[in-house]
Amino acid sequence: MSESSSTETGTGLKALKLGHAVLRVRDLERSIRFYRDVLGMREVARYGGMMAFFSMTENHHDLGLMQVGAQAPAAHPSSVGLYHLAFKVGDNLDTLRAWVAKLEATGVPVLGASDHRVSQSLYIRDPDGIEIELYVDADPAIWKDNPGAVAHVGPLYL
Repeated sequence: MSESSSTETGTGLKALKLGHAVLRVRDLERSIRFYRDVLGMREVARYGGMMAFFSMTENHHDLGLMQVGAQAPAAHPSSVGLYHLAFKVGDNLDTLRAWVAKLEATGVPVLGASDHRVSQSLYIRDPDGIEIELYVDADPAIWKDNPGAVAHVGPLYL
């Protein structure tokens, strides 16, 4: 990479974007059904019987699942690690309402709904108990004019 095309700052190189995440799951097929059939992700590849890869964008993959077996313990809520993954599902509250109906139809309970000022969100869990946030963005001017608005949690009534 030439110096002119690098992303150097005064402190050195920087990360450009989050490329993908990989989750450890107990049962690969069960998790594939959730991420593909409930969340609508496109399965793009498998690695043996132990991994599956999904894309939601033009990226080669955005999410990977790696099977670790039925005996794998759940992460303790106060342990270091992943808190949740957030997926943008649309641009308005009508979309979130449609997701509530879809989740109810597929038997996935909605654990909560929050207004974060910069976005509005639903919270669910995947088959292994990993928290998933499904969100729509609010007007970007909210956080561009006031970056501190990101740190807000209030009730969301759909």
